[in-house]
Amino acid sequence: MDEMKSKEPNDPREVRRSRFLWGAATSAYQIEGASQEDGKGPSIWDVFCAKTGATTRGETGETACDHYHRYREDVELMKRLNLGAYRFSVSWPRVMPAGRGAVNSRGLDFYDRLVDALCAAGIEPFVTLYHWDLPQVLQDELGGWVCRDMAMIFSDYAGVVYDRLGDRVRNWCTINEPWVVVKAGYMDGVHAPGIRDEQAGYWAGHNLLRAHAYAAARYRNHRYGNGQISFALNTSYSYPASGSAADVAAAERAMMNFAGWFAQPVYDGDYPALLRERLGPLLPEFTYEDQQLLRGSMDTIALNYYTSDVVRHATGAGPMETELVSQPDVLRTAMDWPIVPEGLHRLLHWLSDHYPGLPIYITENGAAFGDRAVENGFVDDQDRISYLREHMTAMEQARSEGVDVRGYFVWSLMDNLEWAAGFDKRFGLVRCDFKTQKRTIKASGEWYAGWISRQRAAKRMRNSE
Repeated sequence: MDEMKSKEPNDPREVRRSRFLWGAATSAYQIEGASQEDGKGPSIWDVFCAKTGATTRGETGETACDHYHRYREDVELMKRLNLGAYRFSVSWPRVMPAGRGAVNSRGLDFYDRLVDALCAAGIEPFVTLYHWDLPQVLQDELGGWVCRDMAMIFSDYAGVVYDRLGDRVRNWCTINEPWVVVKAGYMDGVHAPGIRDEQAGYWAGHNLLRAHAYAAARYRNHRYGNGQISFALNTSYSYPASGSAADVAAAERAMMNFAGWFAQPVYDGDYPALLRERLGPLLPEFTYEDQQLLRGSMDTIALNYYTSDVVRHATGAGPMETELVSQPDVLRTAMDWPIVPEGLHRLLHWLSDHYPGLPIYITENGAAFGDRAVENGFVDDQDRISYLREHMTAMEQARSEGVDVRGYFVWSLMDNLEWAAGFDKRFGLVRCDFKTQKRTIKASGEWYAGWISRQRAAKRMRNSE
């Protein structure tokens, strides 16, 4: 890990550059497969995907990219891509099949081997404890994240992982995108566990925040707790539809209802006052103990960014009185998300202004496109290269203006199961043939490897001056 070995310069801007990490990211359910091997228990996504019509063509993560058996091959791919860091998630039901109690040593052994392989390759491991695959037993017995007990249960699971991996892992995310867990899983029902209940959604969000706080406190009190811990915040940047005071205020309300919903409590201990005012009893109350644990419970901002939107004021349109404005002239990805790299630039400043003192890691950024492979599996994905280049340029502009960004992770290392959308939506730097499991680095992967190589060469030159 050459970023960690270079001499620490005196200029704070140089410190930020010397610590910058270029990486890629994945999650357990989307790539591992081996869904019933070596003692793994069922997750809510195993059960959800088995429901008729829940996913495109009924596709599941039963095999996915077979990373569980092919992780050494995948680490070699990471080396070829020149990655300095790799963000992956631990499967809770693989480690603790019932969610609590007995630990499955074979499941933990897999992540032990993976971390060892990454360290041997000089790749910094970034570990996410929860990327949506809750043990099904906890959903059946407790109702999942609506249960207050989940905070301590999650903390106990986190402690098991810290014990095994904490001697080598210094960068942790507790929970990936709690907003998506709540909105897609508990309000809209399009993700596992498939619930449609607004009040249940706010309770789930509340307990996800509490779970993060308890797990973060446990890490800081752990014998290996000398690294960094956060959670992965997903949000867009909301542009006002006009310069009117009403639209500008509406855009800020949209930002607080998206980013602020989860970032504000872990920064200062409670929901934004705006949300308390407009959502009223929908938002549960934190206890004094909760607030003490929440306040300052993230060491960094881990940001997942894909797109931005345009918002205008709309009297009576829900508690926030906001309305999205269409962007017909903006290019879109295969997910139908508008491509707005400038939104990343503005969002980085917004986060830096609202939550000062916290370095930022862009823990996911990428795009699905209609990849077409030639006979040997190669994909000439120039559209993805353009997307990545434009977003990296926006990030670098924010850095040059003083925003403390310390890492960038492409989503995703390889094509995988895009949750309910199945295997069609390909985000990877590496193409995965899901029938043969053949991996092929795409043009974007080759481009990213070259980008990283050039960044490292430039850093060496600066350090030699």
